[in-house]
Amino acid sequence: MKIPKAIRGNLLLKMTSLNAGVIAIRLVISLFIQRLLAEIVGEAGIAKIGSLRNILEMLSSFASVGMFSGVVKYVAEYKDDKEQLQKLFSTTFVFTVLGTLVVSSVLFFGADYLSTTIFDSSDYIYLIKLLAVVVPFISMYRVFNGIVNGLSRYKKLAGIDLFSYVLSAILTVSLLLTNNIDGALIAIAITPALQFVVMLFIFIKVLREYVQFSQLKFKIPMAKSLLAFSLMSFFSTVLLNYVELDIRLMVTNRLSENEAGTWTAMTNISKNYMVFSSAIFTLYVLPKFSGIYNKTDFKAELFNIYKTLLPLFGVGMLLIYFLRDYVIQIIYPDFNGMAPLFKWQLLGDFVRLAAIVLGYQFLAKKMVRNFIFSEILSLALFYGFSYYFAGIYGVEGVVMAHFLRYVVYFFVVFYLVFRYFRKQKKIES
Repeated sequence: MKIPKAIRGNLLLKMTSLNAGVIAIRLVISLFIQRLLAEIVGEAGIAKIGSLRNILEMLSSFASVGMFSGVVKYVAEYKDDKEQLQKLFSTTFVFTVLGTLVVSSVLFFGADYLSTTIFDSSDYIYLIKLLAVVVPFISMYRVFNGIVNGLSRYKKLAGIDLFSYVLSAILTVSLLLTNNIDGALIAIAITPALQFVVMLFIFIKVLREYVQFSQLKFKIPMAKSLLAFSLMSFFSTVLLNYVELDIRLMVTNRLSENEAGTWTAMTNISKNYMVFSSAIFTLYVLPKFSGIYNKTDFKAELFNIYKTLLPLFGVGMLLIYFLRDYVIQIIYPDFNGMAPLFKWQLLGDFVRLAAIVLGYQFLAKKMVRNFIFSEILSLALFYGFSYYFAGIYGVEGVVMAHFLRYVVYFFVVFYLVFRYFRKQKKIES
């Protein structure tokens, strides 16, 4: 079947349509797995799985020292400059080796403390030590994924994403059925290793073409440029997941672990459709914004992204909202109290999408201070609103906080981005 001409002529639509097929398949698989998890491990188990996913997100940033966005940006800029690429990869190599050694050591030797702190039990020491072994795969996958994103090989990336997701799903179901919650946690923990193997198998020729592995040196010529992205990654990934962990613990202590599981289930549904946008951001938005240097071109591209993505997401979110009772019945049939969460979560995610598109200008232009300020503000608002509204509205208060946080965040980011262009115009004149 041929791709319609309107889609073929628009790279963003082309990537979006290709991604839509992959995400649709992922959603079907995810529905099945989430239903199985809900029936076998219940709300408390879902909460534990949510905490593990937060840990993996933090590890992906720590182990690769937050290099991902920097690698995407500079590979997109220097893909025809072998000398600059070699400097980039040598610097990345040093940082990831050091990051991996530090993170693996902390996990392995601090397993008892971390298990008790995160899961309120020493029963998961084995899981933390397993993560220590998986960390090298997490860091290598993150860096290689950044290279492929920078090259905009979106078709192959879609295939990698789907194939590794299917393998992970098979592993998760198998271990869940044989070992209950422990099996599910182990499967999720070793998923990054599977992703790395799949990427290496499919992309090894491309990686060899751009990365001269034998010529990597233990030097850091691009340290200053990449450390800016490390700092931004710390605030966007590490602190975000830490705040989510803390909010889950707060809900558990103030309400119940089941309520924490209900909120986690809602965020799982959200993450399943928001993953659709994350691939578009790194494959299209970041490389595109990196090459735009004036306000007129930026506004034109921003309008193009908004008119393409926002209507698609808006329609999809409306469908989810009106079919929410069916969604709950299909995925989380025994999770009472989820229905009221949909309205605030979906509204928050829609505003979040619009805000994050704007926010990628911070990454594209290395606007470190603006990025850090907006992220700290966003996370502080999320935690503050969550703590306040949870006391009044229960778990629904957390998703209300999610919406209000992104409304404020959008206007702050909008102001900061266009202030940047006003300053650039003054400098040029």
